[in-house]
Amino acid sequence: MKATRRLAVLGLMPFTLFCSEGQPAPIAPPDLDPPPGPLLPPPPLDPTGWVTATNGTIPLIIVAPHGGDLSPAGLPDRTCAGCETLNDGNTQALALEIAAAFERRIGRSPFVVINRLHRRKFDGNREQIEATGGYSPLDTMWRLFHLRVDSAKARAGAVHPHALLIDLHGHAHTIPRLELGYLISAAQLRLADDLVTPLVAASSIARLDTAAVSSDSGAALLRGAGALGTLLQVLGYPSVPSSFDPAPDVGESYFSGGYNTERHGSKVGGAVDALQIECHSPGVRDSAANRTAFAEALVTALLVFLDLQYGWVPS
Repeated sequence: MKATRRLAVLGLMPFTLFCSEGQPAPIAPPDLDPPPGPLLPPPPLDPTGWVTATNGTIPLIIVAPHGGDLSPAGLPDRTCAGCETLNDGNTQALALEIAAAFERRIGRSPFVVINRLHRRKFDGNREQIEATGGYSPLDTMWRLFHLRVDSAKARAGAVHPHALLIDLHGHAHTIPRLELGYLISAAQLRLADDLVTPLVAASSIARLDTAAVSSDSGAALLRGAGALGTLLQVLGYPSVPSSFDPAPDVGESYFSGGYNTERHGSKVGGAVDALQIECHSPGVRDSAANRTAFAEALVTALLVFLDLQYGWVPS
């Protein structure tokens, strides 16, 4: 009876396994994954090899944002809605040829800033999110690119009180002509001169509108005898706007300027004016010989323009 009661009591006790030495066997913990840690952003990249910036000695800055030739495999392609990823072919080479043409002609060079990344990876003429495609490690590239442009502007201003920035692009529109953009739309350019003139005060050459050495202002700076487009047309490169072609007709494609023209021009003040030059390909940027010929013509036009409107001549 007592033995039976002892067994019954034992039957109520928790059951414990013992190993061969008589010690309790360890019970394995449940197979659980560790708690997830915070999601950390990728580290920033070192973009110093993706921006080429060369020093200059004249009050002119050439920026080439869409001619890059580098496509690092580690960078994702930009896939944002509306992202343009096609390069402006040969505009990097054209920017360098323009600088070389100045050196040949006057022994002095403009400041040059080039985005080396292909447009699939980075767009040097867009606000930050669209420029990087939302890939945050490229934020450092966006900041560096515009820091290099700002630095060039400051150093050009040390050469002469006022300077000019050209944002260099390429277009594939039907009409083979240069399109000069001042942040004034095609529809606005089609207005009469007296209606266009007030618009120049809010353009990318707003400072020049009040301080041109020639005393030109308003519409005359866009399509008068001393306008850059007119000077280029005289040298054999059809241009709009100019005295020959004052405005695109209704239905004709035209680029009026973009982010760089607005950010780095004098629309919101400052001593540096800006304009966007969209170059057609045939006869301008499609071959080394044509790039050299166009660069020589552009140097001729710019030397006249800088003298006439800015009062600068090479010493």
